[in-house]
Amino acid sequence: MSTTTDQPRIALVTGGSGGIGRAVVKRLAADGYAVAVHYSGNKDRAEETVGEVTEAGGRAIAVGGDIADENAMAAAFDATENAFGGLDVVVNTAGTMLLSPIATLDLADLDRMHRTNIRGTFVVSQLAANRVRTGGAIINLSTSVTRTQLPSYGAYVASKAAVEGISLILARELRGRDITVNAVAPGPTATPLFLEGKSEELIDQLASMNPMNRLGAPEDTAETVAFLAGPARWVNGQTIFTNGGMA
Repeated sequence: MSTTTDQPRIALVTGGSGGIGRAVVKRLAADGYAVAVHYSGNKDRAEETVGEVTEAGGRAIAVGGDIADENAMAAAFDATENAFGGLDVVVNTAGTMLLSPIATLDLADLDRMHRTNIRGTFVVSQLAANRVRTGGAIINLSTSVTRTQLPSYGAYVASKAAVEGISLILARELRGRDITVNAVAPGPTATPLFLEGKSEELIDQLASMNPMNRLGAPEDTAETVAFLAGPARWVNGQTIFTNGGMA
């Protein structure tokens, strides 16, 4: 692993108060990272996650802010650097998913989702490009549905395809900085965001789409993120599909 110092690495995880983000926080903390747990609306949940990390002997703080507000997120980056002395890894798990056929999608929902998923990713990536230290990593979350083309996911997939484009181009723009940029594209994962509004029949159907015959767990994605955050220095400008083999 290439780093500028022998000090413990420092990570900021957006959306770190729940779902995949929470699993990423706990995994990175277990790997020895000091972690800033970002939240947008659920401060109590973020503080609970911080408490779990510190009780286990790790270091963590909670930082808040609207993911798409560049000033709020700059303050979150500032708070992370002030607390821990720098920043090595940024993991952007914050996002929203609103499903509808394209023909009937409420355009207000389109705007809301794209503000979080596209503008939010751009804001975080832009700040990370200017703040992450040499030897660091930037990791954004996409979705495996970008290649499965499931009905009703059109607007969501459009936003996540943008996430992949931002990530892969930023990797090339950071030439010479020794900073990797990758996207992780989970398959169906048992999080509140994913399970909301779905019938048991649909959940079972989605679970059967991979040869492992189960939904992913948040910890499955956290495993991939931890790999990209640390030892995977030769994986750069890629989208990693973490989905159990879903076709």
